[in-house]
Amino acid sequence: MISLRKFRLTPFVWAVLLGGLICFGWLQSPQEVWAANERNVNYTLADLKATDFSNKDVSGTSFAGADMRNADFHGANLSATILTQAIFQRANLSGADFSETFGDRVIFNDADLSNAVFVNALLTSSIFYNTDITGADFTDAILDRTQIALLCETAEGTNPSTGMDTRESLGCR
Repeated sequence: MISLRKFRLTPFVWAVLLGGLICFGWLQSPQEVWAANERNVNYTLADLKATDFSNKDVSGTSFAGADMRNADFHGANLSATILTQAIFQRANLSGADFSETFGDRVIFNDADLSNAVFVNALLTSSIFYNTDITGADFTDAILDRTQIALLCETAEGTNPSTGMDTRESLGCR
């Protein structure tokens, strides 16, 4: 029988092994682990009132049924998220990316959606009363006709990241 005690690893050998694992992607740096964990959190039914998610990457997560009144999501990446029955009332969503998001029955009342991107988002039965959509891009988003009519009343501007005119993206007349 071979004894493992003969194979003692010096600190140098440990450093080389660990460096190789990181180089080949078998281990992630602490920053990569933190960022990946942030995207993998399930915020379903969470109370996130006044929470700061500004400039965070939370793409692919679920905020279904979450209460995010007065939360700050400006500049956040919320692409491919699930927002069913979420509440964003009075939230700062300026410059946020909601591309390819599923957002059935979401409340965006009194929210700042200026320069937000909703490309290919599904927003059926969602409400947008008294929202600022200056520069928002709704290209190929699915919204209820009544909400489109409401948004067209105040739609103006061009989205700085996509170059799309807000009125054109909503199909306003």
